[in-house]
Amino acid sequence: MKKTGYLIKRNMKLFFKDKGMFLTSLITPMILLVLYVTFLGSIFRDSFTSAIPDGLEVSENLIDALVGGQLFSSLLAVCCVTVAFCSNLLMVQDKVSGARTDLTMAPVKSSSLALGYYIASAAVTLIICLVTTGIGFLYLANIGWYFSATDVIGILLDVFLLVMFGTALSSIINFFLSSQGQISAVGTIVSAGYGFLCGAYMPISNFSEGLQKALMFIPGTYGTSLLRNHAMGGACEALLKEDVPKGVVNAIKDTVDCNLEFFEHSVDIPTMYLVMGISVIVLLAVYILMNIVGGKKRIR
Repeated sequence: MKKTGYLIKRNMKLFFKDKGMFLTSLITPMILLVLYVTFLGSIFRDSFTSAIPDGLEVSENLIDALVGGQLFSSLLAVCCVTVAFCSNLLMVQDKVSGARTDLTMAPVKSSSLALGYYIASAAVTLIICLVTTGIGFLYLANIGWYFSATDVIGILLDVFLLVMFGTALSSIINFFLSSQGQISAVGTIVSAGYGFLCGAYMPISNFSEGLQKALMFIPGTYGTSLLRNHAMGGACEALLKEDVPKGVVNAIKDTVDCNLEFFEHSVDIPTMYLVMGISVIVLLAVYILMNIVGGKKRIR
């Protein structure tokens, strides 16, 4: 464990020492927040206002809270994974610089080396995503705050799980990379595609039925839904207090993926947490096993 601890400290120091890598990871969420508010805010607003029955008056603050909750959850759902790919670049850079070869020659187990990269990347990603979460809370407090203490705790837990998932996923993919060009290509693909696959950019309820069923096999979908439930739950409860019919509120939840169905079976929140937890464990186990097998091949 001591060797793993030394590796974690070493990796974190190198990450924060590299200003380019740190600033890229930190700026990415800020850019996404500006883009979401600028381009998606009006679309989400029109969607919510059109869902309110004629004759019912809903306060502007409440509509703003619904829009903000969807933007906030979308931002976190994407950042927890894309930032993980940025913070995990050190593993690839060590291969490019030859530092990885030096580390494998030292009396360090492959599993310890793998955990050193994983835990350091997860810690860095968590720091950045928690800062982003704090900025999001300030934004929502300014436009309309409908969170309970349970919602806040739930969001923090969701961020933690998604960071663990994103870091494990990026660790497996980055394991196969060995050049700066490959890093850039994978980063571009993940940044552009993951938001659609997990339902962050566009709710999966808007996709075809076949694609919806396919996306239900992606763990990130459940992470996005957890964030939606905790970021928009308070505002949806407030809609009921303003005499908006329960059927309309449920329809809104269906539209933004708060309610998920896996082959016509409703997926509740505890099940979503179970899926995310199992996914993290499986991906991390696969990543460590890959390093152990790869280490044995290098020895031979």
